[in-house]
Amino acid sequence: MKFGIIKERKNPPDRRVVFSPDELSNFITQFPKAEIIVESSDIRVFSDDKYKEKGFNVSENLEDCDVLLGVKEVPIESLIPNKKYFFFSHTIKKQPYNRKLLRAVLEKNIELYDHETIVDKDNGRLIGFGRYAGIVGAYNGIRAFGMKYELFNLAKAEDLPDQKALIERLKRNHLPNIKIVLTGNGKVAHGAKEMLDAMKIKQVTVEHYLTKTYTEPVYTFIDVLDYNKRKDGQILDKKDFYINSSEYESNFERFAEVSDMFIAGHFYGNDAPVILSNQMLRSSKCKLKVVADISCDIDGPIACTIKPSTIANPVYGYLPSEHKEVALTHPAAIWVMAVDNLPCELPKDASEGFGVMFLKHVIPAFYNEDADGVLARAKVTENGKLTPRFAYLQDFVDDKE
Repeated sequence: MKFGIIKERKNPPDRRVVFSPDELSNFITQFPKAEIIVESSDIRVFSDDKYKEKGFNVSENLEDCDVLLGVKEVPIESLIPNKKYFFFSHTIKKQPYNRKLLRAVLEKNIELYDHETIVDKDNGRLIGFGRYAGIVGAYNGIRAFGMKYELFNLAKAEDLPDQKALIERLKRNHLPNIKIVLTGNGKVAHGAKEMLDAMKIKQVTVEHYLTKTYTEPVYTFIDVLDYNKRKDGQILDKKDFYINSSEYESNFERFAEVSDMFIAGHFYGNDAPVILSNQMLRSSKCKLKVVADISCDIDGPIACTIKPSTIANPVYGYLPSEHKEVALTHPAAIWVMAVDNLPCELPKDASEGFGVMFLKHVIPAFYNEDADGVLARAKVTENGKLTPRFAYLQDFVDDKE
C-alpha cells in the first residue's frame, strides 16, 4: 500500500498536515510494509527538509500512490482519478458551496473518506482538530477582552509557535474579576478549559457562579441541562434532551445576566433550542461583553454570530438592538470572535495531535482487513456512486442549482 501526503492547495493557505515527520516515522515503524511519499510543499508547517531528514521521499508526483491524505478540500482540478482520498470535504451536511466537488469526486471514480465520517461503532468521532479549536478559541476570546478594555494587547495566536507559547502570553496578563461561562462537553470545550485552567482562573459551580460575587476572575463549565429546560417543567436526564430536544427551551439568560464573557464550545444539534437569542442579548440585564463562538454556527444558536470572522480580522462588533454588525468602537457593541478555522492558527500542535489519532484509529484498518469497520463507515463514495450510508446526499448531488 502506497500512501501520499498531499500539498494543501485551498486558499487561504492552510499549513496543517495529516502527519508530522515524527509521526510518519512512527507509522513506518508500526507498518514497515507501507510506502510513503510526501508531496513537496512550500506552505506546510513542517518543511520538505524535515521529512527528508527522516528518510522520506519528497516528490512533485503522487500518481503512483493508492491513498492520498490531506486536511482541507482538494481543488477539483487537482483531484487524481481512481484514488482513495481522505480530507475534510465539507459535503456531508449538503454544503452547497462544495456540491461541485462531490460531483467531481463521483465523476473521477474517487473513493472518498471524509475525516468527519471516521467514527466508532456508536458514531463517536475518532479524529479531528476540535481540541485545538478550543485552545485557540479561548486564547482569542481572552485576547479580544483585553483589547476591548485596553487591558493588554496579546500577539495573534498564528504568530506564536505552540500552545505552550499561548499559555505563557496569557499568564503574563491579569484579568479583572470577570465571570466566564463555557459551554460544551467535547474536545472543543475541553481544549478551551485547558487554557482557562492554565491561566489559573478558578472554576466554580453553577450555583455559586449565578449567585456569588468574586474578587478574582472565575468560570463555570456547563452542559446542555444547565442552559436548557423542558417546557413542561419536568426534570429528566441528558438522554431525554437528545431524544426530545424540541421539548426544551433555553434558559441561558441566567448566565447572560451575570457573565462578562461567553466561550461557546458546544455541539449544536439541528432540533436543539436556540441558546443565546437576540432577545436575551437586547435585555437590559445582559452583561455579556465578549462572545467567543468556537462552534461558529452562522445564524444558529448564538444570535450574535451573524458571520464568520477571519484569522486576519478575528473580531467584529455586534449591535443587539439592531441585530447587525457595527464598528468595534461602537459603545454598545458586543465583540464577537467567530473564526471558523481556528486550528489553522496552531498548525504544528494540531498536525502532531491529528497524526497520533490517525495512526491509532485509521491506518491499522488498512492492514487488519478493517476489523473494526472504520473504513466501511467512513467511505462516502465508491465506484462512482454514493455508499448506502451516504445515499441521503443523492438529491444534493442531483440538484441543478
